[in-house]
Amino acid sequence: MRSLLILCAGLYAGAAAQAQEPVVAEKPLRAHLAYLASDRLEGRGTGQPGADLTVRYLEKQAAEAGLKPLPNGSYRQVVPMLGMKIQSSSRMRIDANGKSQALEFGRDVIYGSGNGETELRVDVPMVFVGYGIRAPEENWDDYKGVDVRGKLLLMMLNDPQPTVDEPNRFGGKSLTYYGRWDYKFEEAYRQGALGVLVLHTDASASYPFYVPANAYKLERVHLAGGGNRFEGWLEENASKALFTASGLDLAALRASAESRSFRPVELTASAHIEMHSSMRQLEQSNIIGIIPGSDPQLKHQAVVYSAHWDHLGKDPSKDDKNARTGKTDHIWNGAVDNASGSAALLAMAQAAAKKPARRTQIFFWPCAEEEGMLGSAAYIRQPAWPLAQTAANLNLDSMNFVGVTRDMGVPGSDASTLRATSAEVATKMGLRLVPEVPDPAGSFFRSDHYNFVKAGVPGIRVGSSVFSGDGLFDFVNDPTGSLARIRDYTQHYHQVSDEYNPAWDLSGMVQQAQFTLNLGYAVANAERMPSFKGQPPR
Repeated sequence: MRSLLILCAGLYAGAAAQAQEPVVAEKPLRAHLAYLASDRLEGRGTGQPGADLTVRYLEKQAAEAGLKPLPNGSYRQVVPMLGMKIQSSSRMRIDANGKSQALEFGRDVIYGSGNGETELRVDVPMVFVGYGIRAPEENWDDYKGVDVRGKLLLMMLNDPQPTVDEPNRFGGKSLTYYGRWDYKFEEAYRQGALGVLVLHTDASASYPFYVPANAYKLERVHLAGGGNRFEGWLEENASKALFTASGLDLAALRASAESRSFRPVELTASAHIEMHSSMRQLEQSNIIGIIPGSDPQLKHQAVVYSAHWDHLGKDPSKDDKNARTGKTDHIWNGAVDNASGSAALLAMAQAAAKKPARRTQIFFWPCAEEEGMLGSAAYIRQPAWPLAQTAANLNLDSMNFVGVTRDMGVPGSDASTLRATSAEVATKMGLRLVPEVPDPAGSFFRSDHYNFVKAGVPGIRVGSSVFSGDGLFDFVNDPTGSLARIRDYTQHYHQVSDEYNPAWDLSGMVQQAQFTLNLGYAVANAERMPSFKGQPPR
């Protein structure tokens, strides 16, 4: 333990000894984490009682830390939403060549309404549209002008794979935004389709089918306006059976979809859908606290730190077996995802309020990230600070709960000058920056910073430790065992077993929080704001 403390002191020496940036303390971070991940907050589910308790806690802590509220005197930015929950009476079957195949919700297929429609009863033709991508800059169009209005689109997750001749197409080995399910839903809506089902595989999604299935079993939330009448996911075995019933070879179709010459294929089958949903209007809140800048010339510009406060909540009707305890459980506590980031952001705010930077600093806890990054999307629509005067967004999500490392990962930072600043900060802390590695899971697009990036603000995601691959973790203590504990978390991601453990070594979480705060101060005190090296990543 003594050697660990000495090492930690050395790692933080650049910040502490020179007093250039405030120091993040572990004690408040741990206290915030334990509370935010507790059963009392019932998994911080969007639109649930635990969400109200969470918001009250965050605004109380923001005020006690010394953060200033919004100009209206509140720490809350209200976000109107629609809550949709599929009813057990909903049915879906496939009719093909005189035979019918029922699809079981949760096992074969998951679906819901994306536009607030509570009743849908249709027989609809189906069209396979490959990856479902229109990307002019890649000279790629899976639709080829085919009229798909009013039809149910079937499409693959991910994006076209690199080839020998085009090793860098669609990001090479890294996933682009075109490979994300949310892009595919958006494009189907733009094409006028009745709805869309993405074809799930563990490899293309980077997680098992139960991950989206757990979300669809609960209430799903949308921002008001737009959205497909029907949208969801089709499990791999059910996908194969559907195409076989239509006399089609799914593997061959997938192979043909890797070419620019691919054209949509209409199935000789129709989907019979009887979807019944409950709908309610609700309001959730982003929490925003401000530390005004000290420089008269620069204080009109701001650095935004963020960490989403929500998780999957509570559902007493859906008792799941907790892999850690072996008992049934119905609370998705979300300790790592993302009580860790929310707690770290509170600890950072407590430290930062004691010493303002030249630019203004904004601490931002978005709501409804698990519902599709809705809170940050609402913020971008109505920003609390002008986006043109926002220097950067530094986002925390799913942080290191195992122990300190000798390196630090900032995936996606090479798209902007944040990479160089991150390297300088890491060096001062006695760390090395992890080289950019391929991101086949598309983790860069899976948290709130990406809404800032799409809006033209340089952004990175610090944390996301559990999804970053072996390139990150050069653990100081017990490297093999520490990496094994990180890998084990993937079995608890979006499960009721993502629970806080008082035995966790939070020194690595403090390290990430300190690095993020130091980076924020470096940006906030610099003469110029960061900039993209080219176009924002997509």
